[in-house]
Amino acid sequence: MKEVVTRIFDSEASAIRGIPVTDSYEKVTEVIYQHVQKRKGKLITSGMGKAGQIAHNIATTFSSTGTPAVFLHPSEAQHGDLGIMQENDVLLAISNSGKTREIIELIDLKDNLFPTIPVIVITGNENSPLALKSDYFISTGSPSEVCPLGLTPTTSTTVFTVIGDALVVLMMEKIGFTSEDYSKRHHGGYLGVKSREKSGQTTKRK
Repeated sequence: MKEVVTRIFDSEASAIRGIPVTDSYEKVTEVIYQHVQKRKGKLITSGMGKAGQIAHNIATTFSSTGTPAVFLHPSEAQHGDLGIMQENDVLLAISNSGKTREIIELIDLKDNLFPTIPVIVITGNENSPLALKSDYFISTGSPSEVCPLGLTPTTSTTVFTVIGDALVVLMMEKIGFTSEDYSKRHHGGYLGVKSREKSGQTTKRK
């Protein structure tokens, strides 16, 4: 059993090391910065299934670190939630195959509403319909899933998470995000206390 776990960890670590590091990271960071920080839009993330769960996590992490972001479910977008979009927003869509029907349709709906909203796509298939529809493309390196069936999103969700973390950290550094800034957005729990301590704030007791 230990050997199997070690092999799984090694495989996922190798997949992370295999993520292509390209100029896309700088370009994506800049477009998010311009639209969200300068033009006061927001980052909208989207994905279907397991990829959608990672997209939601990316949105909440961006929001807690000074870059307003929301998750838009691609199916719910077709039933009115598309109305959350505004002209200065940025759309970040993730799909391992790059062929997810609901995401393709979301981009088409976005084009009908606000065609100038830039689209960032993270996928493992650079020749996919989604990649071809994107304005900015980040490759996962298309790693194989550690699932014994080769089907369940496992390694792919790991690399999605790591890429999202990289984009968050790049943005934090670009805007000079501080512990004090963090404490204003994350008041509760251990991290709230820790961020206030780091920024020299005292916790008020009632």
